[in-house]
Amino acid sequence: MADIGIDEKDLRNIFGPFDSHIKIIEEAFGTTVIERDGAVKILGDAAEVARCRAVMDELYEISQRGNDITEQQVRYSVEMHMENVNDSLITADEALICHTAAGKPVKPKTLGQKAYVDAIRNNMIVFGTGPAGRGKTYLAMAMAITAFKKEEVSRIILTRPAIEAGEKLGFLPGDLQSKVDPYLRPLYDALYQIMGAESFARNMEKGLIEVAPLAYMRGRTLDNAYIILDEAQNTTPAQMKMFLTRIGFGSKVVITGDRTQKDLAVGSVSGLDVALRVLSDVDDIAFCNLTSRDVVRHPLVQKIVKAYEVYEEKSRKKKSK
Repeated sequence: MADIGIDEKDLRNIFGPFDSHIKIIEEAFGTTVIERDGAVKILGDAAEVARCRAVMDELYEISQRGNDITEQQVRYSVEMHMENVNDSLITADEALICHTAAGKPVKPKTLGQKAYVDAIRNNMIVFGTGPAGRGKTYLAMAMAITAFKKEEVSRIILTRPAIEAGEKLGFLPGDLQSKVDPYLRPLYDALYQIMGAESFARNMEKGLIEVAPLAYMRGRTLDNAYIILDEAQNTTPAQMKMFLTRIGFGSKVVITGDRTQKDLAVGSVSGLDVALRVLSDVDDIAFCNLTSRDVVRHPLVQKIVKAYEVYEEKSRKKKSK
């Protein structure tokens, strides 16, 4: 049994709506958590009580830092302590990147995300790979905006290949910008949230922020810029080489992609796959692969991604026999 004293505000934050967070913790460790007048008792096997206590202490410190505890954080903390990982959520929480236009802090939510952010800080080029929901593009965007505001770079360039996700959209109406906007919308959404619509529009008008299809990069040299290539799994090897050879002095590059969701023609080789092999031993290039543990969307997304990973692994084994 263990006793913990927790402030009422933090208690509500840790227990979650309708005690949903505490139920996750109890189920994971086979313990019973009882709260009476701000005092929390943990009942169960001594070893599991100690783990349960460690999770609650960790969540308590995160709550005291002014964070709203999410189900994803609870599950992540539980998983870390069940696997006896010698690190904690607090390490990631300390790595503040910036604040959104609404004042919300932007920071890594997992240790994998923190390693990714650290790699971006310390290297000229970073490849961030892993399925959807890991925060690859959003964190890269936050880092770019922070560098721009600190005048470490003079402009931000965001690009992605204009390839349809398994659908044929036909001839879209409107001018060229109208035709490419649907492909770039996820990048706009992140910019609006972090930078604010007015600031984004002002800097876009000045040419200090550019959101464009990858084809627009040909023939240019990009000096003193923060460049993000999103959905890089949909590049061809020639496009990837073209993009990487555009990089000029004073620039920083983040290349993100999900190697499991390619929209290229059947039989085509991904430029991202080739680059990961070709550049593996080049200095000042870092490679970060975010896993299902780093999913920061709804917990159900994490289960879906994990289920697909298991299915695809079984399929590979069957084909290799």
